[in-house]
Amino acid sequence: MPVVSVSMPAELLERLDAVADDHDYTARSEVVRESARTLLSEFDDDRLEDRRLASTVTVLYEFANQSVERRVTDIRHEHETAIISNDHSHVGTARTRDDGDDAADPVTKATITDSQPGFCLDVFVLEGDLEEISQFVGQLRAVEGVDTVDYSLVPLDAVGQLPETQRST
Repeated sequence: MPVVSVSMPAELLERLDAVADDHDYTARSEVVRESARTLLSEFDDDRLEDRRLASTVTVLYEFANQSVERRVTDIRHEHETAIISNDHSHVGTARTRDDGDDAADPVTKATITDSQPGFCLDVFVLEGDLEEISQFVGQLRAVEGVDTVDYSLVPLDAVGQLPETQRST
């Protein structure tokens, strides 16, 4: 099996190791392989092909990181035909350094204090096909500095219908 070297923040590596320990994986590599398989299969659902979908996408990133906000805005503009609405909110409290001093945004060098929000939370509502929505989600996930991208998909032709397992025959 080929060996792949991957760089990641120390905090993510600690979380990865914790998952490996908590779930009795024999090595960190097993967790990474399972994660990769999950990510690759995420949008590989034949049941969603050729169907009109509605989607919500949430994006979380640190407050006052203007480069991330600018990139998210650029991606929003690239997909504006599929975006029905979006909302930008501030949530949480700012992260400060362990030594008690105020933290500084690494890009803008602006001081972040406890009185400022900690994160920007963008919520997007999209309507489109699987390929367009998956491209949007993938581009957001690729932005350095984005902490989390979550989404949900609903086939619009299935709204109001019972799933196959609940229909009586």
